[in-house]
Amino acid sequence: MNATQPAPLFGVSIDPTTRDPQGAFARARRADEAGLDLITLMDHPYNPGLFETWTLLTALGMATRRVRIGTNVLNTPLRPPAMLAKAAATLDALTGGRLELGVGAGAFLEGIASFGGPTGSPADRHDAFAEALEILRGMWANAGGSFSYEGRFHRLRDARPGPAPARAIRIWTGAGGPRMLRLTGRLADGLLLSTTYVRPDQLPEYNRLVDEGAAQAGRDPSAIRRGYNLMGVIELDGGRVGARLRARQPGLIAGPVAYWVEELVRFSRDGRQDTFIFWPVAGDDLAQVDAFAARSPRRCGSGAGGGRRGDG
Repeated sequence: MNATQPAPLFGVSIDPTTRDPQGAFARARRADEAGLDLITLMDHPYNPGLFETWTLLTALGMATRRVRIGTNVLNTPLRPPAMLAKAAATLDALTGGRLELGVGAGAFLEGIASFGGPTGSPADRHDAFAEALEILRGMWANAGGSFSYEGRFHRLRDARPGPAPARAIRIWTGAGGPRMLRLTGRLADGLLLSTTYVRPDQLPEYNRLVDEGAAQAGRDPSAIRRGYNLMGVIELDGGRVGARLRARQPGLIAGPVAYWVEELVRFSRDGRQDTFIFWPVAGDDLAQVDAFAARSPRRCGSGAGGGRRGDG
């Protein structure tokens, strides 16, 4: 890993399915006990088979002690930014500063519209999302005082923000297009991508656009974390599912522990990724979480965890 990269973070995604309510708690507790850095939840409010993300995230935060909790990523068109800022500050305070806030502009426009949310043109969605990021920052920075904001899509009049978060909440974006990637560099603290949507060979171009946005804002590009959602399965006890899974969907990672270690080291070295979130796709989630926690590169001494200390 490049010396300018932050120390790596390792986490797991927890499926918010309504079919297995207690399974989410079991996986969260296992990640907490195993020493992983974070757990995250996806957010698709219009999917009737999924729990509401913020409610479940709060419950998981109360059921764990040290692991960070995050959204990956939250649908902002369906959540007014001032209220989201208050909810985030509240959860961060209640969990002792453990919140990681991942947000996105929303990709499934039909679902957003079905819940009464705004859609609009790509330019509208970009600008509304940028305003939401500015409001989040403004509300947190002015906790205990007042905050006003005049935008094209969002307006606040002498809002009284509070409570204050326990620490500066890190904002991640789920961004894909060039404008959104530059926006991430200007206003956010991290970028979340997925192996099934962004190939490893595309990472340098994504990084370039984030760096470009950071330069426009006079920010240090190395201060912006680069997160990769790793969809796949760790083959245990001699299992052989890799070829079948990779054929089913490009971007899935499947192989034995040694293969996973090599891939994560490559993503860090060649793609500047510093945050790795494992999404098990083939069941047996508790065993998969255990394997990922025990064999992540920084724990097995493969060299991906060099560089300066992380920020928490």
